[in-house]
Amino acid sequence: MSLSEIILGRPLASTEESKEELTVLTGVPVLGLDALASTGYGPEAALIVLLPLGVVGLRYFPFIVIAIVVKLATLYLSYRQTQAAYPNGGGAYVVAKDNLGVRAGLWAAIALLLDYLLNVAVGIAAGIGVVVSAIPALQPHTLTLCLTVLATLTILNLRGVRESGLAFVAPVFAFVACIGITIAIGLIRAWFGGGPAPIVPPPPIPMATQEASAWVLLSAFANGCTAMTGIEAVSNGVPLFREPKVRNAQRTLGVIAGILGLFLLGLAYLCPAYGIVAMDERQPGYQSILSQLVAAVTGRGAFYYVALASIFVVLTYSAQTSFADFPRVCRLLAEDRFLPSAFAKRGRRLVFTHGIVALSLLSGLLLVVFGGITDSLIPLFAVGAFSAFLVSQVGMVVHWLRQGGRAVRISLACNALGAATTAVALAIIVTAKFLEGAWITVIVAPALFHLLRRIRAHYDRIEREIEQPLPFEARPRQPPVVIIPIEGLNRVAEKALEFAVLLSNEITAVHISIENDDKQRLRELWTENVEKPARAANVPVPRLVIIDSPYRRVYEPIVDYVKRTKEEKPDRLIAVVIPELANPRWYEALLHNVYGAGLKTMLYVRTGERTVVIYVPWYLREP
Repeated sequence: MSLSEIILGRPLASTEESKEELTVLTGVPVLGLDALASTGYGPEAALIVLLPLGVVGLRYFPFIVIAIVVKLATLYLSYRQTQAAYPNGGGAYVVAKDNLGVRAGLWAAIALLLDYLLNVAVGIAAGIGVVVSAIPALQPHTLTLCLTVLATLTILNLRGVRESGLAFVAPVFAFVACIGITIAIGLIRAWFGGGPAPIVPPPPIPMATQEASAWVLLSAFANGCTAMTGIEAVSNGVPLFREPKVRNAQRTLGVIAGILGLFLLGLAYLCPAYGIVAMDERQPGYQSILSQLVAAVTGRGAFYYVALASIFVVLTYSAQTSFADFPRVCRLLAEDRFLPSAFAKRGRRLVFTHGIVALSLLSGLLLVVFGGITDSLIPLFAVGAFSAFLVSQVGMVVHWLRQGGRAVRISLACNALGAATTAVALAIIVTAKFLEGAWITVIVAPALFHLLRRIRAHYDRIEREIEQPLPFEARPRQPPVVIIPIEGLNRVAEKALEFAVLLSNEITAVHISIENDDKQRLRELWTENVEKPARAANVPVPRLVIIDSPYRRVYEPIVDYVKRTKEEKPDRLIAVVIPELANPRWYEALLHNVYGAGLKTMLYVRTGERTVVIYVPWYLREP
């Protein structure tokens, strides 16, 4: 078994795709981790904004959460309609493109890509924040831990959708059980135990430094709305489910939205009851609100550490949702030629490998830039998520209006309500979070829009040029003029010469002389080992041209020589034969053939038509 099979598993045939399909049991971990995990950072993000209000901020917290849950309910109803209308995957890109046009679809796709990208960074950073809560000594290693988790998650997803889902079934159920038990015990003690009495008192509530205002409350709502990210993921992933796909997808969405809504309402009641407020993640002794709540309700015994372990896994691996859906959005864009075609190809485990790798690299860059701190990423996160929500729901409103008739009135009302409330929420988020980082999204999104349009224009231009084949001209043609760049006269160069003799009777070997090359020795070897045998065999004699390069350049002298030859032979093809070593081991290839690929690119870019590049390998023998 090869190393790649040990890490990624054996390759899967296309006929095995049905084995990779999801049920509700595996669908919740694959597509619901993002939404469920937002319990850990959405409410905390709202409490961070309310922190300067002191005790008064906690009094407003339940009302803010109720508003968030109401918005969650409208999204749930809206996306149920989307799943039914688009059983092949009703993500914002598909819905917007079909109903609002390609441009609107492209904006929706960009919002989705940014949402999924930021979800990886936010989820991992929040999960590591839980670890730091339990083990403060790890705080200096926050970024290293984030990148380690990212690498693990990338490997899991490269192994396949089903395997990544099965890997998280147990942690997800443990998370739901632990948080559910904590909330239940907390409510029982608050209602029937004579009032809440924390077993481990949370840190004291800081004194108020400012008064409550509409702006502060709207900002808290904007931050708290990140608790709804990931709700669209199930609509994007309907094709991933087993039959009946739509029914299974709707059930999965119902389970996810129901658990999330109950958890949010439980936190809305218990945080003020137990006096739990958010803390600065950058300061020593940081405790997440979930860590404070579990300790206050159950103490710091075995249950506390089991609960924090489950919270850590779910928060950290909430990025799983992005790894399931980001590559699928990339596939749709690639099929429409807005991204390179490689993004539409499935890899060895029936997953879109290029999308997974791209997501991993970009989110890793985000974690490095922001140092693995969740609070710095939240403002960027919410804008992308709610932009995608809005475009999708407006698209569904247009969809139902086109359908017409009495039968679609309920569906139309659900999507219209979702679109209206999402528009209000997005306006609040952009206004409240603009100076805190949301402005970056406002700049990045148009830049991505321009880039994707340029990629599409490039593919369209190529298609126009090559779509119609020209009639084959069956006429005698002269053989090409062959040019062979060589480092010296060795077996690799000899193999290229042997091949060149089959192509043409006009062959020139070009050697670039740098610094103290022994040019005279090369000429002698050429005369003895090439010219004399060629004359004796009565075959064309290859020429040797030595070009001095005082500035130690390699590509430019060869390219210039090819261009001069093209001018001298305007009616001939120029075949550049590049000798190279063929290595029996892939890693040895990194040590050789450094100039070949670069030279080929330079020749194509700078010499234009009538230039053909041919690689001739000389196979290294096994030791």
